[in-house]
Amino acid sequence: MGKDMRVLVAEDDAVSRRMMQLLLERWGYEAIVAEDGQKALDVLTGDNPPRLVLLDWMMPGLDGIELCKRIRSRQEGDEFYVVMVTAREDKRDVVAGLECGADDYVVKPFDQAELRSRLKAGERIIGLTVELKQKIGELEEAMGHVKQLQGIIPICIHCHRIRDEKRIWQRLERYIQEHSNAVFSHALCDECLHKYYPEAVEEEAEGS
Repeated sequence: MGKDMRVLVAEDDAVSRRMMQLLLERWGYEAIVAEDGQKALDVLTGDNPPRLVLLDWMMPGLDGIELCKRIRSRQEGDEFYVVMVTAREDKRDVVAGLECGADDYVVKPFDQAELRSRLKAGERIIGLTVELKQKIGELEEAMGHVKQLQGIIPICIHCHRIRDEKRIWQRLERYIQEHSNAVFSHALCDECLHKYYPEAVEEEAEGS
């Protein structure tokens, strides 16, 4: 992802918010800040939102837990990597944060190297998620072409041309090539070889 990766910082404390913003910019990220949960939700539901999210647990109005739940409830919710940042370090709080949909958890005051490594892990996960969705899209498109070869296909009983979905009659091999990944190589079956090229058959027999 590199230096073009953007990170949303949702933090109600102005000093902490500014500190994280400067830290992220020093690491090469573009930091987008929100001082409460509702503003963070507005950013994440807008056009081209950042995919990495640093989310404070305690915020006025919409807290980190509820915000995380709302992110995950959306159709594109799995496209975000959410790191919960909080002073809570009880194991039950960690479990609660992860169960609400957070991908990772950092306890304040956090170690800078630890936070950076977690963001790098998030970048890798986001990259893999994007790649996986692209592969699924390509597979679905390929399967769509394969499905077009199923069902009843009109074929002429004399010339063996196939009528396509536009009611145009095509040669069999052209139709199959357009609707699949098959590639044809031309050859002669034994019956046609004897019927159309008897001389070649005789020459081969004499030569053997």
